Amino acid sequence: MRIAVLGASGRTGGEVLIAGRGRGHRMVPVVRRPGSGGEGERIADGRDADALRVALADIDAAVFTIGPTPATPDPAVMRDSAAATLTALPSGARLAVVTASGPFVAGDDPPTRFLAKPILRRVFREAWADIAATDRLVAASDAAWTIARPPMLQDGPARGRYRERRDGNVRWGFALRRADLAVALLDALDDPTTVHAVVSYAN
Repeated sequence: MRIAVLGASGRTGGEVLIAGRGRGHRMVPVVRRPGSGGEGERIADGRDADALRVALADIDAAVFTIGPTPATPDPAVMRDSAAATLTALPSGARLAVVTASGPFVAGDDPPTRFLAKPILRRVFREAWADIAATDRLVAASDAAWTIARPPMLQDGPARGRYRERRDGNVRWGFALRRADLAVALLDALDDPTTVHAVVSYAN
């Protein structure tokens, strides 16, 4: 498959590129800054639907990993970029969108649901609102989407395994290696049962 990675210059996007190339896919990094995506990069701002339409014109699938960073916080970057991506996505292309499990409580253990998350919701109010809005936007679209909800993402080598759940968050799943998430996303693109599914992942 020819797979575009939006946000390819980030840590999660970079792991998707590595994992996809390891499987023999043709990976297409889509980045804002020339020179930040590496081999085969295409330049498009995540909010620019016209530029994205050109960058995604010949792809079979896309993995969306755009989100705010500590250096560049933006309370609407995810939902705005997801909206532009949905507009630009070629007809019939698969789409895997990485959001997060944080704003959602279905499946959580009681301490997380009733103690930790009410506190975290106040701390991450804007970021979690952006995530929830992105989920709603993607789920309402006609695209062949999969929403991936990981917990806290960690760097480091893949553990070689991941857990998934489709009716809520992975219980007692507090973290996930980015390298394992990359594998899970590629697995989801190959699995027709994940079309129009929300899948939570954790190590």
